[in-house]
Amino acid sequence: MEVERILKALEEGKIDEAKTLMAKEVDMLSDEELKEVLEIAEKKAKEYEDLELYKIVVYYYAEFFGIDKLAEFEELARRKEFEGLMELADLYSLLGFPEKALEIYREILEKETDPEKLGEAYFGIATIHEELQEYDKALEVIKKAIESLEKSSNREKLLRAKIYEGYLTFEAGDKVKAKEKLAKLLPEVPEGELKSQVHLAFEEIFEDEENYEAAMQECLYALLEAKGTDFFEVAFDGLIDLIWQLMLEDDFEEIYNSMPMFKAAIPEFEDFFEGVRRIALYKDGKVGREEVSEIITKVKDERLVSILEFLGEAEL
Repeated sequence: MEVERILKALEEGKIDEAKTLMAKEVDMLSDEELKEVLEIAEKKAKEYEDLELYKIVVYYYAEFFGIDKLAEFEELARRKEFEGLMELADLYSLLGFPEKALEIYREILEKETDPEKLGEAYFGIATIHEELQEYDKALEVIKKAIESLEKSSNREKLLRAKIYEGYLTFEAGDKVKAKEKLAKLLPEVPEGELKSQVHLAFEEIFEDEENYEAAMQECLYALLEAKGTDFFEVAFDGLIDLIWQLMLEDDFEEIYNSMPMFKAAIPEFEDFFEGVRRIALYKDGKVGREEVSEIITKVKDERLVSILEFLGEAEL
């Protein structure tokens, strides 16, 4: 059971593994199981003074049970100075208090002189403006992040900021310029998570243009680049969002014509992608329910099964 894996990781002090499992499996846990996990996770977060784990715990308590532990978190976070304030701002954002998050980020800007830390704070401010759909403001601030990070030695954070600038350029309404910026970054960014981010940004642009074939291809590139990294789940969710959008638009042909390339490139998910293909074929009237049910029984991962059922709208 997943709850046992999470508890085992926490008890053994494998905090990063526990955080990954919690993020992946939280929706699969019962209320009783989640409360047990959160109780242990909170103790371990305080023991190891792991602010990221503590932030996740506080967020889940609020999101699932309406329990407010924000004050306790803030007390520890402020003792950790820059790192703590960054996590605190992020938590305020997650809990739906963007103005409070902006206050924390501005507090960081007043205190810090290190260009890398300033760049991170500006990056955080840009994400808040994006959430508020203030895309021009977000774009203005991410440029400040880039200026600061160019004075630091952290190339990864600089490239991440430039990728985000390309995406925000699209959000602000200039798709041509956004594509230009992202294309320029493709040969610069290393293989892996950063290149996956670039492809996901292209995916959103092509989806907005209703160029779904290109969007599907970008999803595939994003998944392949993200394999073996924590970003794989983000890329996977991007693909599911695109498939769902196509379902809503009754564009089943694009789905079932695309799934064979996903099966070929990522064979460990072959049964899942075949399940998606057959659901699309069923909705298009080309196969019967029994063919869909047959492949779904072959998928062993409960989360993937739940996604297939979601895509089938529980009618299968």
